[in-house]
Amino acid sequence: MGKASREVLGSRLGFLLLSAGCAIGLGNIWRFPYITGLYGGAAFVVIYLCCLLAVTPILIMEIAVGRAARCNMGRALRKLEPEGTKWHRFGWLALVGSYLLMMFYTVVTGWLLSYCWFALSGQLSDLDPAGVAAFFGGALANPWLQVAGMSVAVFTGCFVCSLGVQKGVERIVKVMMGGLFLILVLLVFRSLTLPGAGAGVTFYLAPDFGRLFDTGFFTACNAALNQAFFTISVGIGSMTIFGSYQSDDRSLAGEGVWIVGMDTFVAIMAGLVIFPACFAFGVDAGGGPGLIFVTLPNIFNAMEGGRIWGVLFFVFMAFAALSTVIAVFENIISYSMDVWGMSRRASALLHLAGLWLCSLPCALGFNVLADFQPMGPGSSVLDLEDFLISNNLLFVGTLMFLFFCCTRRGWGWENFLAEANKGAGLRFPRCLKGYLTYVLPCLILIVFVMGYAERLSK
Repeated sequence: MGKASREVLGSRLGFLLLSAGCAIGLGNIWRFPYITGLYGGAAFVVIYLCCLLAVTPILIMEIAVGRAARCNMGRALRKLEPEGTKWHRFGWLALVGSYLLMMFYTVVTGWLLSYCWFALSGQLSDLDPAGVAAFFGGALANPWLQVAGMSVAVFTGCFVCSLGVQKGVERIVKVMMGGLFLILVLLVFRSLTLPGAGAGVTFYLAPDFGRLFDTGFFTACNAALNQAFFTISVGIGSMTIFGSYQSDDRSLAGEGVWIVGMDTFVAIMAGLVIFPACFAFGVDAGGGPGLIFVTLPNIFNAMEGGRIWGVLFFVFMAFAALSTVIAVFENIISYSMDVWGMSRRASALLHLAGLWLCSLPCALGFNVLADFQPMGPGSSVLDLEDFLISNNLLFVGTLMFLFFCCTRRGWGWENFLAEANKGAGLRFPRCLKGYLTYVLPCLILIVFVMGYAERLSK
C-alpha cells in the first residue's frame, strides 16, 4: 500500500490518544497498583519511573519504523531492511505477539465488563468480605459467563476496527479516553477525601527505601523494569501501526514523551484511587491481583454512595481495557491488510473468528480446564499465556527493535534519527546511541534471565 493511499489519523490528538490508549490498560490500573503494594509503595514507584524513562526510546523506535515504512511491522521490516538481510523474519512477532496478548486480555476485559453490570445491579452490595471473594470465585467458575464476557470484548474490538481508522478506531477511542480521564479525576477526588486517606498517600508517595530492601531490592528492580516494558506495549509492533498513520509534522521524541506521560499519569492516579481507600478502611494494599475484584468491592460496600463509585470504577477499568483491545486489534487486522493484501472488513471477520477461538482456552481455564495447570499447582492457562508474552516475546521484540535501529546491518542509527527528528518538536538525543546499543540490551537480558530464574525457583 503506497504512502498516498494509506489511511491516516484525523489529528495529532487522535494519534496521542490512540497510542496512549494502547499503552494505558490493565498494566497501569490492575498490575501497577498491586505490584507497588507488594514492593513497599513509594520507593518502588521511584524505581519504576527510572525504568520507564530508560525504555522510552524503544517506544520512539517502534513509532519511527511505522512512520518511515507507512505499514504494519510485518511489512515495515521488509521495506526498511538493507538488501540481503533477514530482519523481515521477525515480522511475525506483530501477529503472534498480539494474539498471545489478546488471548488472555480479552478474558480479563470480559471480567471488567461483567463487573460493571454486577456493580450497577447491586449484586456486590451487602456482601461481607468472604461473600465478595466467593462471588469472584463463582464468576470464574461459570464457563458461560466467562465466554460471554470474552465474546463481547472480541466483538467490540473487531467491530470498531472494521469501521476504519478515523471513523472507527480514532473516534471511539477518543470518547473512551475522554471518559476515562474524567472518571479517574472523580475517583481520585473521592478517595482523597476519605477519612484516614492521608496514610495511604504517604505510603504511596513518600519513599521508604528501608521497606523496599525488606522486600528485596533486586527483585523489585526486576519487577519495575518488567512493568515498564509491559505498560508501554513495546516489542510486538502495537505502536508501529499508529506510527504508520501519523503525519510528518511532529518529531517523535516529543510524541513519545507525551504518550509515556499520559500512561504514567493514569498509573499514578490509579494508585491515588486505590491506596488512600485501602488505608482508610484498613485493607492490605499488597493484596495481589485480587485487589481489584475482591478488595475494592469490599471498600465500595463500606463507603457512603459506594455503589455509584463502584460502577464508576469498573466503567473506568473497562474503558482502559477496551482502548487497549481496540488498539491491539488494529495491529492484528492491519497485519492481514499490509502483509496478505486483505480488505479491512475481510480481515476483521477473519480475526473475529480467530481471536474468539484462541481466547476460549483462557476463558475456560478457571472452570472446564481448571485441572490443566501448566506452570505448576495453582496456575492456569492465563498464567502460561502471560508468561509467554510478558517474559519472552516482549523481550525478543524490544531487542529486535534496538538492534534494527542502532546497527549498520539493520535500518541504522542515522536513518532512525532522521525519521525521529522529522517535524517540529523535541529532538531525539544523538548521544544515546551507545546506551541504546550496549547498555539497554544488557539490562533487558538481565531482566529476562532473572524472570526465568524467579519462575524456576518457585
